[in-house]
Amino acid sequence: MVPTTRAEIITIGDEILFGQITDTNTQWIGTQLTDIGIRPVRKTSVGDNRQDILDAFAEASTRVNVIIVTGGLGPTRDDITKHTFCEYFGTELEINQEALALVTEFFAKRGRAMSELNIQQAALPKNCTYIPNLWGTAPGMWFEKDEVIYVSLPGVPYEMKSLMEFEILPRLKARFATQIIQHKSIRTIGIGESFLAEKIAPWEDALPDHIKLAYLPHFGQVRLRLTGTGTDQELLERQLNEQVSQLLPLIEEHVFGYNTDELETVIGTLLINSNATVGTAESCTGGFVANQITSVPGSSAYFEGSVVSYSNSVKMNVLGVSRETLEEFGAVSEQTAREMAEGARRVLNTTFAVSTTGIAGPDGGTAEKPVGTVWIACATPDETYTQLLTLRNNRKINIELTSSYALNLLRKTILKANMALKS
Repeated sequence: MVPTTRAEIITIGDEILFGQITDTNTQWIGTQLTDIGIRPVRKTSVGDNRQDILDAFAEASTRVNVIIVTGGLGPTRDDITKHTFCEYFGTELEINQEALALVTEFFAKRGRAMSELNIQQAALPKNCTYIPNLWGTAPGMWFEKDEVIYVSLPGVPYEMKSLMEFEILPRLKARFATQIIQHKSIRTIGIGESFLAEKIAPWEDALPDHIKLAYLPHFGQVRLRLTGTGTDQELLERQLNEQVSQLLPLIEEHVFGYNTDELETVIGTLLINSNATVGTAESCTGGFVANQITSVPGSSAYFEGSVVSYSNSVKMNVLGVSRETLEEFGAVSEQTAREMAEGARRVLNTTFAVSTTGIAGPDGGTAEKPVGTVWIACATPDETYTQLLTLRNNRKINIELTSSYALNLLRKTILKANMALKS
């Protein structure tokens, strides 16, 4: 059995902890490590504080084989990573001539003069292995201590990615005999995480030890991620597929895709294959459903347009919702959602049309229709389907959840229409 190579990713910088920038590096590094069979087991973020960084290094070294560090390699005083590495490894900085030549060339090509701070970019701990950075001025560094590898990389994403891809990953692959780590995801919608877990519990309990399951919920969806570990890629792929085959009969009505499939992409494929078109009529979502649909490249082949009918006058004058409907049932009602969808299909001349109308919040609710009350509808040439949603007291979440459920109603309606054509 090949031992598992474990990694920890440490990001350094107050700007990450203060929320001034989003840490995208960790996600990308984790994916790359997994692809070569190294398992990320923890990520740690620390500020520009010497003792915190030293503690993070020491703690990580007790649990992993590889420590990837990003950030803190700039030329200014707040960039202390190199000095902290020197303290941790009991060494000192010296000008690395290879690094200095590369930094000098970097500035010469751009016709810029070097300052003393730029020269100090070439000052590296004496005991590190220099990793040339062809994409910037901060070199990478490779250290080894007590059978643990420490890699220090710039925090600038494109520099970090280039160093990882061309320098670090090949070295790690050559260094470790790793297991294969493979993921397979099943994308579900319309069923909560706890209900899903209860439904598939017997299947989950029977999973072999080398295959693990994770639940990843997001705005009305739950991604079930199977992670298999082994030494034979073909066998592992077959075993994961077998597990998916056993799972599908239990939850097939809620599955809309696999792996990187997104709901809007799946819908686009269905529409293209059906030679069909779609439009939207949106009130509470303010165009967010249309935004999701048109985020897919090539969506102009099937998306005709949208009517954001926020006011009752637009609902009546553009979509043809009757005044009587609005007066008797209100703007947030099954009847209004139905007439909005049917009006959008007529006005936009599409095969399908989706509508949303509701109370997104944070105010505007009543005892009969509290915040989070939403009706959605999907119209076809022959029938209109409606659905009541009872959501939360959060405007942003309600808009995103409504859009997700509206897209799913569209997906199910297209599938139903296709089934009717085949029968």
